[in-house]
Amino acid sequence: MLVKAKSCAVFGLDAYVVEVEVDSSKGLPGQTIVGLPDMAVKESRDRVKAAIVNSGFEYPPGYFTINLAPADTKKVGPMYDLPIAIGILSSGGRVPSTSLDGNVIFGELSLDGGIRPVAGVLPMCIAMKNLGMKRAIVPKDNAVEAAVVEGIEIIPVENLDQSISFLNGEIKIEPTKVDIKSLFESGGETLLDFSEVKGQSFAKRALEIASAGGHNILMVGPPGSGKTMLAKRIPSILPPLSIDEALEVTKIYSVVGLLGARSTLITKRPFRSPHHTTSDIGIVGGGRMPRPGEISLAHLGVLFLDEFPEFERSVLEVLRQPLEDGMVTISRALASIAYPAQFMLVAAMNPCPCGNFMDSVKQCTCSPAAIQKYWSRLSSPILDRIDLHVEVPRLKQDELTNLKPSESSALIKQRVSAARELQRKRFKGTKVYSNSLMNPKQIREFCALEDDAAGLLKAAIFQLKLSARAYDRILKVSRTIADLDGEETIKARHIAEATQYRSLDRGKA
Repeated sequence: MLVKAKSCAVFGLDAYVVEVEVDSSKGLPGQTIVGLPDMAVKESRDRVKAAIVNSGFEYPPGYFTINLAPADTKKVGPMYDLPIAIGILSSGGRVPSTSLDGNVIFGELSLDGGIRPVAGVLPMCIAMKNLGMKRAIVPKDNAVEAAVVEGIEIIPVENLDQSISFLNGEIKIEPTKVDIKSLFESGGETLLDFSEVKGQSFAKRALEIASAGGHNILMVGPPGSGKTMLAKRIPSILPPLSIDEALEVTKIYSVVGLLGARSTLITKRPFRSPHHTTSDIGIVGGGRMPRPGEISLAHLGVLFLDEFPEFERSVLEVLRQPLEDGMVTISRALASIAYPAQFMLVAAMNPCPCGNFMDSVKQCTCSPAAIQKYWSRLSSPILDRIDLHVEVPRLKQDELTNLKPSESSALIKQRVSAARELQRKRFKGTKVYSNSLMNPKQIREFCALEDDAAGLLKAAIFQLKLSARAYDRILKVSRTIADLDGEETIKARHIAEATQYRSLDRGKA
């Protein structure tokens, strides 16, 4: 007897239908799984048999051939346990095969028949909805995540026995529903606030500009000057995610399996801070079947690299292409997959190995050769791709003892959100969502300069010996400063301020 059930597979951030075909025939008891299964899928035959028996069902006699179609794509993970078990029981007459029509089924089985959550549920449910499927039978711990997708009925199940009873019409299970609007409202505010940061008005202004335009920024200063403290408060001034953006980010975390059992949507912009010992695969992604790395997990959010020069040079160099394209393509023998990586890079570093170079309080103990070797870890192409270079000096005594709170994150966020709204309207209908992503054509169209501003920029190019990329970066940052001021045309003061944030270019001139 041949029984067919529908399940799913994830490829990158997209999903496609996998048809689980179970054919029973007379012969010695046994089971074969075909259709390019990986080891986790092959091992399902033992999990499935134990789950069926321990759930109180009689394992049907005969030999079972299980095909996962299409047969030319690799099947990865334990998500096919549940449809295989239901298919075997259906072939033995325990479940009518007609009850499987219109359902998509996935879930990992434990040996006692319980159903464990699986990764990638959100992109799978989105794909099934687009293909016209009406109902998904999913692990209970994945139900809230799946219910974010409107237009498809999500049936949560806890064990194999409950799944069979539901398909036989013996019990009713209420579909899981989620109020997306309430998820955004209950997101809560971050506990970190810029009002807690003493002094550093220049760095705060630079971070406001970076947040308003999605620009990359590098902070250079001695230990204890507040670089990490400032970076960790950036999420408190970033504009909220839209629903479409939240779905895009949540899909990435769903594929990696980083959503909690009761998680639904990621409503806050990601903030990723990998350690400097992280490998290049950990940063950009990879593996035999390529998976997202830190730059994709930071999509539409912040990637904070503390101790910037301490990262391996190979790790920093692989950032070059994603910083330009907002996308990373990972090619392996089994597959080539593109993941989104539109992140705001925030880097922090000391000015020298000991951290006290040019410090007015502590004396630097590094030799000129050691300082040069330290800075040589950062290539010019990487520094060119960073829009703002900001010096974060050690706080003075009166700044440390000042008890007056500085400007709150809420006030800064209002200005950032207003600037982002201008950009949203400006780039409506395109894939660009911030000034940092403008292409050359858009720079010419939207970065109109007043005459005195154009003259000042020409002088800066000559004095700082700017590269073509640095020239574009100054124009983009100037556009963001003008947006914060509510100005349509870029003025000389905007160019002057943007040029201040190229301190490393001044050092090379």
